[in-house]
Amino acid sequence: MSDETTADGDERNASVIVVGGGPAGLSAALFTAKNGLETTVFDTDKTWMHKAHLFNYLGIGSVGGSEFMATARQQVDDFGVDRRQGERVTAVSVDDGDSVTVETEADAYAADYVILATGANRDLADELGCAFTDEDVVDVDVDMETSVDGVYATGAMVRPEEWQAAIAVGDGAAAALNIISNEQGEYFHDFDVPADAERVFGELVAE
Repeated sequence: MSDETTADGDERNASVIVVGGGPAGLSAALFTAKNGLETTVFDTDKTWMHKAHLFNYLGIGSVGGSEFMATARQQVDDFGVDRRQGERVTAVSVDDGDSVTVETEADAYAADYVILATGANRDLADELGCAFTDEDVVDVDVDMETSVDGVYATGAMVRPEEWQAAIAVGDGAAAALNIISNEQGEYFHDFDVPADAERVFGELVAE
């Protein structure tokens, strides 16, 4: 959606707004920011993760939900996400020019894409006119895109029961990779090797 150029002739990176800072939202933000898209997250910190302890997340033996969230936030911060903690989104609308406007209690922001990651709260998707299924969850395709162009929904918004951190993280990644693929005009695979980690993080790489 972003074929615009800046005043100096450089191509403008697509902008992505993520509404919700739980596992789905931060997963999406991690992938989009890591791959050069301008990414903003609005997070009121209402995630259920603060009540959780993870024993069923592959690759993690045992971690508290709040500790998990602290690590996730640090990851997205490291990749330059504009994380607006505590700024609540009040409305989302799609403009005639295909951009999406997100309104908060403080201001209004335009983006090329919006990823909704507000848990079981589906009010914003409903107000946007996104289609719902017979089970009264947001109807999305395999890439997590809703019936509204450029708007994605993830996690508990799209599932009647399967509310797991691992599933939510996968939903966020799927939405982000679809956006990146759209921008690049071909399927994109975010696959890193050890040399990439050493180049990006140097001595901070976990052994």
